[in-house]
Amino acid sequence: MKNLILRIYNPGTSEKPETTITIPISALHIAMKLLPRKAKSSLEKEGIDISQCSELIKEKHLKGTLIEIENPTERVVISVE
Repeated sequence: MKNLILRIYNPGTSEKPETTITIPISALHIAMKLLPRKAKSSLEKEGIDISQCSELIKEKHLKGTLIEIENPTERVVISVE
């Protein structure tokens, strides 16, 4: 089963994420309601709606980093594993 992984890092650190959220693709529509406020805020600031990822992720061979965003306050990495 594929998972959508959200990793949020503090600025200047690339080793260990401050927050890691693993969402099974099959539960993506439900998980959107359960995301922590900080994670939702980080995504909304960048205009990302991960519920829209469900169609993209249905691609059988899609794995790895989908997007990586870095700004002065944080770095967000969204990947499929």
